[in-house]
Amino acid sequence: MDHRGSTGFLTRHGWALGLIALSACGGQTDEADTAADQTEALEQAEAVAEAPFETGFEDVSHLILEEERHFASLSQLTFGGQNAEAYWSTDDEWIMFQATPRGAQCDQQFTMRPDGSELSLVSTGVGRTTCGYFFPGNEKIVYGSTHLGGDECPPEADMSQGYVWALYDDYDIFVADADGSNLTRITDTPAYDAEATVSRDGEWVVFTSARDGDLEIYKMRMDGSEVTRLTDSPGYDGGPFFSYDGTKIIYRASHPDGDELADYQRLLAQGLIRPSQLDIFVMDADGSNKVQLTDNGAANFGPYMFPDGERIIFSSNLGDPSGREFDLWAINVDGSGLEQITFSGDFDGFPMFNSDGTKLIFASNRGNELPRETNLFIADWVD
Repeated sequence: MDHRGSTGFLTRHGWALGLIALSACGGQTDEADTAADQTEALEQAEAVAEAPFETGFEDVSHLILEEERHFASLSQLTFGGQNAEAYWSTDDEWIMFQATPRGAQCDQQFTMRPDGSELSLVSTGVGRTTCGYFFPGNEKIVYGSTHLGGDECPPEADMSQGYVWALYDDYDIFVADADGSNLTRITDTPAYDAEATVSRDGEWVVFTSARDGDLEIYKMRMDGSEVTRLTDSPGYDGGPFFSYDGTKIIYRASHPDGDELADYQRLLAQGLIRPSQLDIFVMDADGSNKVQLTDNGAANFGPYMFPDGERIIFSSNLGDPSGREFDLWAINVDGSGLEQITFSGDFDGFPMFNSDGTKLIFASNRGNELPRETNLFIADWVD
């Protein structure tokens, strides 16, 4: 990889190497690994020489498939481990993302330039974190973290009840300076508070919380004031993002009924959620005019608006009957015009456009060195 610059990982936190499953607020990348998969992956991990956490900018346009006609070129930014939830700053000068380097136990928050340079750890290095985002001006960041509940990573979800995600009550939302200093807690409930993102004018933070006994979407000011609940349907509402003009919020949701609602509520009481079916919704920024855009029985997540507000890009397994392959898809805001964007045969997710829609950052398993590793890519977008 002699075309990329590398940055040594911050070894003072004692993070060694290995193979770690991705855990992220936008969703998770795959079904639970089988024991055989895990054994194979660990054996291959042991065969790879120890190396620092590397970022850079390498042209990997050879990884573009013939069907991926919206990608004019493709560059890789991270090289190993689990890297996801990468979001542009409003001026496109920085990227904030979460990563579990090889050997680490759970995600921490990092910032870097879009060419992979100036890598910096900006979270505490303990606990588990999720959903990091810049405020306009790049002087402040926001993210969710469990570190006040303990330095150790929270336990993994109990998969004896099937494929479930864990919802840690220790998650709260924090604001800090861009270098991670002056950390301030802005939520303080005994329930899950996470999945925070920011309007492009910096006026509002939108997030997911279980504070009222169900998983709903809320918004608040940067200091945690003026908390307003935006959703109220039984079931999960989460993963919210503002449109570029701030008038809409796009999100994922599951509103079961009957026995499925009872199962959802039973799991929620245990701090778990079963994400087998999620649909994409859009609403006005005040919570009105909710519209469901997908109804395909699949797990649709990580939606993000195109800058023009006319379309939405998201990740879904709707094209795979086994439910294991996630690709990027686009749909019009009225629910028409569904189009498959990626065809990698594995996982593509967490897409976000830069300000003028010319570049798309996303996470993918394509071209990975070890099985199940997820890296960050930027595609030059053609429409």
